[in-house]
Amino acid sequence: MTLVSGEPLVDVVFGATAAFVVVALLTLYRVVRGPTMHDRVVAVNAVGTTTVLIIALLAVAFDAPAFLDIAIVYALLNFLMSIAISKFTVERGGVL
Repeated sequence: MTLVSGEPLVDVVFGATAAFVVVALLTLYRVVRGPTMHDRVVAVNAVGTTTVLIIALLAVAFDAPAFLDIAIVYALLNFLMSIAISKFTVERGGVL
């Protein structure tokens, strides 16, 4: 795994990655302080989606297609987690 060097695109990719990391960290506030369970579920899903984007951008920056496989698996796990939490919330009577 080597970093693609000498290309201005790599700097743009790293800048976008840093921006998405900041967005994910800001979204974690809603995970911790969300007033309802639904807010927390949506925030966790947003953090997971942002993580998939970060992994995909790192795959471009490091020229490592294997990272895309990891991103796809993580996206599927993120989706299943959202479904499982929603099902759990409905069964407990948390839906208004």
